[in-house]
Amino acid sequence: MSKPLSGKVGLVTGGSRGLGAAIAEALADAGADVAISYVASDEKAAAVVERLTAKGVRAIAIKSDQGDPTAAAPLVDRVVEAFGKLDILVNNAAVAWQGKTIDDPDIDNDAMDRQWTINTFGVIANIRAAAKVLPDGGRIISIGSGLGTRTAFPGTTDYAASKAAIVGYTKGAARDLGRRGITVNVVQAGLMDTDMAAASKGKLPPIVMESHAIQRHAGLDEVAGAVVFLAGPHGGFTTGSVIDVNGGFTA
Repeated sequence: MSKPLSGKVGLVTGGSRGLGAAIAEALADAGADVAISYVASDEKAAAVVERLTAKGVRAIAIKSDQGDPTAAAPLVDRVVEAFGKLDILVNNAAVAWQGKTIDDPDIDNDAMDRQWTINTFGVIANIRAAAKVLPDGGRIISIGSGLGTRTAFPGTTDYAASKAAIVGYTKGAARDLGRRGITVNVVQAGLMDTDMAAASKGKLPPIVMESHAIQRHAGLDEVAGAVVFLAGPHGGFTTGSVIDVNGGFTA
């Protein structure tokens, strides 16, 4: 079996469950050593590390809160200390607090502000920290959302804006780091088969599914596959791009 990422080291934030765990496993299947960050469950993080090492790669889990942007540099330093380098950064950790319009008197502004910190400022801090240690040809991939391009229904303003901001930052970072051959891209995911999405199945407004050209949830492997492509040898000339893996939601 081909191992196009053999010898590479990847960091996946929010890698203890859901899409993050799937991305970590996909990178390991491609031969990369993988660090994951997590914020809550030691047990879930340890289980992911066990699955990764069973694939024959090195793996570690690092407890780190992306809601604290000052944690980004120590996180990257821990990865370099453990593996000697960092080649691939995958910004996956995020929250999605939606449902109330911005004029709703009961909207939780503190929660919205923390969403911005996690989804935007934490990601930016990770990119800045990683850019200082990535080698020429390194890769930065952030998980976005189709809502960052198309806000098709009310109640998603702050979430959508936090994801749209990452698109702009990615395009600028691609220009800044292009001289070093470092690529910076966004994979805009849509509805996925995660535990978070499972809780909302059957409860979403019909317009949500109807807005998709392919009306189903994505398999995690379909999104993770796009990340592996961008991290791999065939992704070296793709930068500043937004790859939509959301069933045509943004079509």
